[in-house]
Amino acid sequence: MTYAQRFKLHGARAVVTGGGGAIGQACSQALAEAGARVIVIERSEADASDALALRAQGHDIDWRPGDIADSARMEAIAAELAAAGDPATILVNNAAIGHSGVASEDVTDEEWLQVMNVNVNGLFWCSRAFGRHMIRAGRGAIVNLGSMSGTICNRPQPQTPYNVSKAAVHHITRSMAAEWAQHGVRVNAVAPSYIETPMVLAVEANRERIPLWLANTPMGRMGRPEEVASAILFLASDASSLMTGSIVDVDAGYTCW
Repeated sequence: MTYAQRFKLHGARAVVTGGGGAIGQACSQALAEAGARVIVIERSEADASDALALRAQGHDIDWRPGDIADSARMEAIAAELAAAGDPATILVNNAAIGHSGVASEDVTDEEWLQVMNVNVNGLFWCSRAFGRHMIRAGRGAIVNLGSMSGTICNRPQPQTPYNVSKAAVHHITRSMAAEWAQHGVRVNAVAPSYIETPMVLAVEANRERIPLWLANTPMGRMGRPEEVASAILFLASDASSLMTGSIVDVDAGYTCW
């Protein structure tokens, strides 16, 4: 196998949760360009539309409706693919929600539980559902969307629920990696910095935060969705075949300071 071939995913079945959003769409495109047949999980077809538009470029991309916080639905999608003789061998746990700007003493029970239910429980439900079939097949690669927020405490905005949820994602990654390595299933994560997405740029409070974010970033800039997707492609491919349990910083050097 050549080095170039190690990055290829020809024939692989990949699932991307939240695959219609900015980073999710970039992940879907990266995997599809490498030859994978991609299924995006979104709540509605409208949410998946940006990813589905990639079909016009000849990519094999489909959609399944689902909420990652619904464990039964995640089990059903995984079982459906397996029953058709086409189980997912790549899972990108991208779907998550952000929560910032609220001091810890003002966070409500509902806000805390919502973040944990999606970012932690949902990621675990998906990993468990698709991971079972990967274990049976004896191979698979799961890539989780962590965050530098799982390592550092962001400033100036307080965001304890989000930070805690991403720290949990990192340790879920390590724990599953240690358990599933014997079954040929690798589990890694990427930990991005601030990424230029419509959601981030649309938050009015971020206009004042961004200059401080950049001042605390050695590269002096935010990241782009495709830069995160490139790291995910690497971790999903055989190019990273000796890696499992790794949290890969994609943060423009933010965590160096």
